[in-house]
Amino acid sequence: MSKQNDATREEQTQEVILGRSDLPTGWLYIDALDMEAQGIARRPDGKVVFVEGALPFEMVTVNVHRKKNNWEAGVVTAVHRESSQRVKPGCPHFGLHAGACGGCKMQHLEASAQVAVKQRVLEDNLWHLGKVKPENLLRPMEGPAWGYRYRARMSVRYVHKKGEVLIGFHERKSRYVADIKTCRVLPPKISALLLPLRELIFGMDARETVPQIELAQGDTVTALVLRHLEPLSTADEERLRAFASLHDVQWWLQIKGPDTVKIMDEGGIELSYDLPDFGVHMPFKPTDFTQVNPHINRVLVTRALRLLKPEAHERVIDWFCGLGNFTLPIATTAKEVVGIEGSETLVARSRENYEYNQTLREGNKRLAPTSFIARNLFEMTPEMLMADGVADKWLIDPPRPSSISLVCNSTSVNCSPRSYEDLK
Repeated sequence: MSKQNDATREEQTQEVILGRSDLPTGWLYIDALDMEAQGIARRPDGKVVFVEGALPFEMVTVNVHRKKNNWEAGVVTAVHRESSQRVKPGCPHFGLHAGACGGCKMQHLEASAQVAVKQRVLEDNLWHLGKVKPENLLRPMEGPAWGYRYRARMSVRYVHKKGEVLIGFHERKSRYVADIKTCRVLPPKISALLLPLRELIFGMDARETVPQIELAQGDTVTALVLRHLEPLSTADEERLRAFASLHDVQWWLQIKGPDTVKIMDEGGIELSYDLPDFGVHMPFKPTDFTQVNPHINRVLVTRALRLLKPEAHERVIDWFCGLGNFTLPIATTAKEVVGIEGSETLVARSRENYEYNQTLREGNKRLAPTSFIARNLFEMTPEMLMADGVADKWLIDPPRPSSISLVCNSTSVNCSPRSYEDLK
């Protein structure tokens, strides 16, 4: 268990205020759910208990496996009163059983309730970390409950004892790879490829030196990045090509770090996604950062710009601009845009995307003048900030985990409330 998780639990013990003293001996009443999908209860003596597998408003018994001075952690062993929001998990590999996949944590909770839990955690953390209460809460953005995960990093292991290759996520709280045959959060095409991929790797000369396959799904292209520790044999390369032809995927190879990733065969269709509300086309490489859920990303960009309202006379700065996911849409209406990003690689890619999109436009539909700057945004000084010039508006989309002490007329976008823990 990480020290960070322990610290989070210490904080949460201060937030739980409900307890039940009228329950049968050994039973616990679940008051809430944290972001790790653990139920939160309180014993009659006030000690907080984090219960894996339990949901709010349930009465349960628990097998405790970890104890601290003011909190405990355990796994539910019996549910005596079920939540009305408990559902049957959609994946056979989800659960608390031995060998269960650890890729998902909330499949036993109804999908809209999952969103509500995350919003509540956001509100609680904003208050706990920054003593901030929002005046207005926007309706949560929701997308498909299944088949939404267009980015994934899957472990690969050749298991001698089993005489087979496993591909997937790690088992729950384990370093072992789960023996999964389907995955409902992946696009259906990729889920259907899990067993063929296992057969492919098993038949390769390099089956013991392939630790990982990374998925990057675009609008029209499925890219798979094969991490291999040794150069591939000619026979293995031909096996990969045959698989790509049969299953319509695009192989990329990675022999060392991320900078060694290269497409196996040039000339294929470009990996990309579109932002149709803005007429923006975004090429990307499979190891570039893009949102896991493209359906939510389209809604997110549209909502962020609706809130920011960049106008034709305004200069806008997009902090942590990445590939230009927000920068280019802003440039469709603003007078001038500056994108600032810590990664030199992403800055180069965002410049390429800007120039490419500019060539797709004509006349008064052209993008506003836009510049991109590479800078470590966690070592900002007042002088550096002033050097960027006056801006009418900012959009801030920091990575997770991170913090940034920039305050202005801005729109901020992030999936993790802990990204703002310095904004107090």
